Amino acid sequence: MSFFNALNAVIWHNWMLYAVLGTGVLFTIWSGFCQYRALTHGVAITRGKYDDKDHPGAISHFQALSAALSATVGLGNIGGVALAISLGGPGAVFWMWIVGLCGMAVKLTEVTLTMLYRDTDDPENPHGGPMMVVDQGVPARWPKLRPAGKAFAVIFSISVIVSAITGGNLFQAWNVGDVTESYFGVPAWMCGLALAAATGLVVIGGIRRIGQVASRLVPFMVVLYFLGCLVVLGLSYEQIPESFSLIFRGAFSSLEGVGAFIGGTAGSAFVFGMKRALFSSEAGQGSSPIAHSAARTDEPVREGLVAALEPFIDTLVVCTITALVILSTGQWKRGPEAEFPAAPEVVAAEASGWWTIAETIPPQRAGGDWSGGESVFMVAVADYNPETDNNLRKIPGEIERAANGQVEIRWQSIKSAVAPVLRDSGIFVSYEGATMTARALDSAIPGLGKWLVSLAVWLFAFSTIISWGYYAEQAVWFLGARQTGLMIYKIGYCLLALVATLGWLQTDAELDTVTTLGAGLMLVVNMPILWLFGWQAMRAYKEYIRRFTSGRMQRGQGAPTLEQLTRG
Repeated sequence: MSFFNALNAVIWHNWMLYAVLGTGVLFTIWSGFCQYRALTHGVAITRGKYDDKDHPGAISHFQALSAALSATVGLGNIGGVALAISLGGPGAVFWMWIVGLCGMAVKLTEVTLTMLYRDTDDPENPHGGPMMVVDQGVPARWPKLRPAGKAFAVIFSISVIVSAITGGNLFQAWNVGDVTESYFGVPAWMCGLALAAATGLVVIGGIRRIGQVASRLVPFMVVLYFLGCLVVLGLSYEQIPESFSLIFRGAFSSLEGVGAFIGGTAGSAFVFGMKRALFSSEAGQGSSPIAHSAARTDEPVREGLVAALEPFIDTLVVCTITALVILSTGQWKRGPEAEFPAAPEVVAAEASGWWTIAETIPPQRAGGDWSGGESVFMVAVADYNPETDNNLRKIPGEIERAANGQVEIRWQSIKSAVAPVLRDSGIFVSYEGATMTARALDSAIPGLGKWLVSLAVWLFAFSTIISWGYYAEQAVWFLGARQTGLMIYKIGYCLLALVATLGWLQTDAELDTVTTLGAGLMLVVNMPILWLFGWQAMRAYKEYIRRFTSGRMQRGQGAPTLEQLTRG
């Protein structure tokens, strides 16, 4: 795990964020702002205007978009936005929008490229993905580098499988079991068993069944979540203008700490907003092209335009509605849930330069008792904190309840060049990720967060599991497995949902490390593919737009072949 964490620090360094953003800007300009075409012509394609059952492929444009969205619209939209705001401030939302817009150009490019190289020998069961692009594209242009192209393809395929098993399955099932057991007392393994059975009914049926289920499930779960959030925004509509103001102010200037929010700079908003948007939309990761390669079409660019809608729906719609709920209800800067009569003393810890809180007996919690296990923190005035551009820091702790009922706080230590002093006597409960979103909903309508977030976690997790199951299936197929091998894989993949909830996994920290590594390797392999072959996608896109705007497409002029694009 130490090695994996070190590798993740390199892969997910800020330079990778800048590279993805720069790539998005490049293809945005190169394509002449393809976002406009995606939001106009792409919508018409998705609605079925250009569907033809005689075209090669297994599912419609809408089903392909739903299958890809079912993998991206998930826990990141509920919890990732809350995390970005708590760490980077409201300004992080602005940079999520920017990454979402640039991500539209990246999705257009990577999906168009995959469609140019996809295998349609069996029109009812096509295969595609970045692994096929690099496997075929490298030897076509540089014959002596064929082994390097194959190695890249194999590394990408293995990364897809690792990501599917960890982030696409185990992580999702673990969260479902944990949330359901915490809220409703249902044993986690029963949730895992239900997920495994439901996954088997869909995944074993292949991409057609996945597309059919996703095309019904994704619109339902997005609309359900959207309506629940709109109800809350309707109750706090007066705060919506101020929420937008905070987003724009925080994107370009530092915000002072208030309540549970200890402050944030424009730089931290930029970094955390970009990170969460990339995790949420998966732009540049190379996963969604695998789903889109199954679309029924004879025009590669059409599916690229459909795919460009993903970051818009995922980031600019779903993530924005979550952000407005959190900001308008004030949960990001909430007040303390308990207060000492007077601020406790901060004392030196065992290690030199480290400090902790002396008082370990917590005061009475407002509205109830401490149950044990709660993560809490107090805010201290310490030395300069570059991440917040002020001198505020959190001193974290955890509530522990002994067998005799005695409750204590086990405080951690923080490092500071000067002796910290507590800002006030308040104890804040740490609401992170989906928990903060649920609390924001509950603050407007008690109980809404519990039921809506619980249902959303189930739907989002299940949809993610089935889509990533297909992604890994295509990677397993590329590595050589066929009928029997693929069936063994599908059965094993379904059972993983049960395995994740059997109690051996006590924390998702290590699983998140492996998940992040898998996603990072996919990104590291896929980005050079875009840089090397993206010009082919851009040439195909411009040729498509010329035929579309001039009317030649209506007169029967079809898409040029890959050979013609490369030669011409």
